Amino acid sequence: MIVVIGSSNTDMVMQVQEFPQPGETIMGCGFMQNQGGKGANQAVACVRLGAETSFVGKLGIDSLAQNTISMLRREGIDVSQLTQTSEASSGTAFIMVDSHGENSIIVDSGANACLTPTDVDAASSLIAQASVVLMQLETPVPTLTHAARLAKEKGAIVVLNPAPAPASMLPDELLKNVDILVPNQIEVERLSGVNVKDDETLLEAIHKLQGIGVGQVVVTLGSRGAMTVIGGQPLMVPGFKVDAVDTTAAGDTFCGALCVRLSQGSNVEEAMRFACKAASLTVTRMGAQQSIPYLSEISEL
Repeated sequence: MIVVIGSSNTDMVMQVQEFPQPGETIMGCGFMQNQGGKGANQAVACVRLGAETSFVGKLGIDSLAQNTISMLRREGIDVSQLTQTSEASSGTAFIMVDSHGENSIIVDSGANACLTPTDVDAASSLIAQASVVLMQLETPVPTLTHAARLAKEKGAIVVLNPAPAPASMLPDELLKNVDILVPNQIEVERLSGVNVKDDETLLEAIHKLQGIGVGQVVVTLGSRGAMTVIGGQPLMVPGFKVDAVDTTAAGDTFCGALCVRLSQGSNVEEAMRFACKAASLTVTRMGAQQSIPYLSEISEL
């Protein structure tokens, strides 16, 4: 089983030809509202790709929360530890997607910022059953630090997607309990302090993070694929060439797919190849959760 600890948002998505400049008003060319949030996205990816999945998170007491709970239940995700609070509204995200498939996102954390170590402790029986615990950075870092320590004690593989890119270095207490860190290029630069200009400096950043206690670092590189270091040797898993229309959920799909294969006993290289396949399908579709593929589609690819 995979336990995802993280955020859930309602996404408001606007398609545009080009992103507006400061002070500029432009016309959109399509709008949709759907479920998102890195935690919920990754949970959906896990369950669609074949893993029993539970989600630990926090919502407000509002209509957005009810829509989120209903959607996750329809996907088959256990939401017994997805709780609600009157302290904040449910999380929301405003997303612009341009004609090249690139996105720009503004997130209001809302209730996601109210997830506490006490909430994690309430889910300890679920965490004890998990083979993998997957987290991101859209919920409070002290809560994630507590969760990583608890998951490690329970014997789970701890996977952290450090997104959005943190403003400062993550605490050593969190990183030392992370078995696999899955950053993109911006995030690996921010965490390592290395200016990544090419594969050589990317490897320098990976080695630096491993030197401070992270078990394994898998860096996602968009259409290029993903890179890691195994046994001291670099490993590049290439991406699949597709016509991208929306990259919003690509990273979340990659993380979920990676964890599915890890939970099934695959090694990191096999899990990365599966994750690259899943992410390549995601970017050919609009939206966040609705773009995430099912296992049968990966098999066909």
